[in-house]
Amino acid sequence: MGEEQSSTSSAAPKQKKQRQRNRPRNKRNRLLDNEIQSPNESAMQKANSNPNQNGAADKTREQVMAEREAKKQAKLAKKQKTTTPTAVETAAATTKPATTIITEVEQTTITTKLTTTTTTTTKDNVVAAVAAATSTKVASSSEPPDSNTGEKTRDQIKAEREAKKAAKQAAKTAKTTGNNNVDTVTQKLNNLEVASSTAAPTDVEKKKPALSKAERRAIQEAQRAAKAQGQTKKPNAAPTAAAKTTEKKLPSVITTPAAAVKESKRESESPAKSPAKLSPLKTERECKVKLFNHLVRANHDASLFINDARVHPSIARLGVQYAERTIVGSNARCIAFLHALRQVVQDFETPAKKEFGRSLDGAVKYHVEHLNKCRPLAVSVSNAYKQFRNQLTQLPADTPETELKEQLAHFIDTYVENQIGKAAQAISSSMQEKITDGDVLLTFACSSLIQYILEEAKRRKVAFRVIVVDSRPFCEGQEMLRRLHAHGIPCTYVLINAVSYVMPEATKVLLGAHALLANGYVMARAGTAQVALMANCHNVPVLVCCETHKFSERFQTDAIVYNELCDPNQLVMNAKCCLNNWQKSRLTPLNLSYDITPPELVSAVVTEVAILPCTSVPVILRIKPEIGY
Repeated sequence: MGEEQSSTSSAAPKQKKQRQRNRPRNKRNRLLDNEIQSPNESAMQKANSNPNQNGAADKTREQVMAEREAKKQAKLAKKQKTTTPTAVETAAATTKPATTIITEVEQTTITTKLTTTTTTTTKDNVVAAVAAATSTKVASSSEPPDSNTGEKTRDQIKAEREAKKAAKQAAKTAKTTGNNNVDTVTQKLNNLEVASSTAAPTDVEKKKPALSKAERRAIQEAQRAAKAQGQTKKPNAAPTAAAKTTEKKLPSVITTPAAAVKESKRESESPAKSPAKLSPLKTERECKVKLFNHLVRANHDASLFINDARVHPSIARLGVQYAERTIVGSNARCIAFLHALRQVVQDFETPAKKEFGRSLDGAVKYHVEHLNKCRPLAVSVSNAYKQFRNQLTQLPADTPETELKEQLAHFIDTYVENQIGKAAQAISSSMQEKITDGDVLLTFACSSLIQYILEEAKRRKVAFRVIVVDSRPFCEGQEMLRRLHAHGIPCTYVLINAVSYVMPEATKVLLGAHALLANGYVMARAGTAQVALMANCHNVPVLVCCETHKFSERFQTDAIVYNELCDPNQLVMNAKCCLNNWQKSRLTPLNLSYDITPPELVSAVVTEVAILPCTSVPVILRIKPEIGY
């Protein structure tokens, strides 16, 4: 048997070397060599595994299987005679998990290590080394053969077969092998340790499931929240029972990602549970209706107005006036913004090696963001800022800085004169044709454009009277009433809850607007839509007076998508009001600045271009750059 094995092993390398000399090594030749070599390898493995079976290669498969079954029956009979049932059970319990672990480890290690080799000349040595290492490892890890029988158990034989199959398959899939890799593979296989039956389930239990990115983030947030709660406690105070329970519960929270996500959401929704992170922003959010949490409100935080060297004093002053509602109205806010912007341009100094236009654009952008934090910008202010930036891009690069500042100052003055002053005159001249003797004009709140129209009609000595409708909490109609009465115009003042009683007397309704949206909807002071709806019910024409610099490209059909929140405490009149101490109850007052009036309730829109329907807003937006407005 030894001579046959040596002859077969020596014949294979000679044939292989002869083929290498006669023809080139390509992929097809390698496959043919593998086919020739595989019977030799299988013969060697059968000879090593079954030394007692000399004529096994000459027998058929059915004869071999019959002999194996007979041997198995004989072994089982000997075991029943020599061993007790408890010994058989313990042997089976100890050998089963060991064999499964050997096969799994060997399959992974052999396939990964053998695929990284470089040559194919020593493939027979690799297979022999792998087979020898696996056989020795299985023999050492499994139980010793029965002393009475002198043969291996069924489980040991099965483990050896599985290891040989894995080694053979790994050798076939490997591209190339090397002598150095043989040593590393054998060393890896020798270092393998077979776990016992008791250790196998514990290793499976110790494997942690893979966590997603959101779950890991939730766990980190929970740890930070727990750390913040621990820092707020007094360092000298002894830990309470509640703190101990939270410390004990923390590992369980970390090992369960779903619970960590719920805990983080609960902490973010209830700021009272985390006193370390309690801030004025969260207290303000508590005062909001959940449906309007996406809206912003004027910020009265003093840190916005002081200790900021990058903010110009005129812009800082204007931000305070915006936040405190000292300056209200679209036209007034736009004029104040342009005047403050002119001061910024005059005091601006270009940094070294920088261009005037780009550096000024960055500075103005920072100031506009500051104003937006104080109070959300009006549509008129946003449009004026867009026109100013467009002018900055058109500045010549070879002009001195003083001339550029003069050009920008001239642009600001021209914008105020054309877009606000001359536009109001054009709208007033169009409205004078609609106001006749005996008219009763109803208006809502305070509008500088409506005031200018009515004063112009009084100068023309038209006999008319005005009904001023007002609403809380700002009661801007009182200022309108004061201005009209100063010019000798007869007025009637009512609140919005009595508009249905005075609407039959009105002949026309004149309304101002904060903005005119691209879909024809009118955005104005809260309560305007109610007045327009009541006028439509009494068949009274509704005329909206609005300049084109208030036209917006935004589409909006309700007052929820975009609006401005005001302080809910302004709805409280005095200490006897039913809304007093509303923070202690479940009541949450809502104080919106604007509402949306649909175009079906508006008869016409009076602009400096013409008297148009609401649906013509996109036409004005399209031709506005061409006509120079």
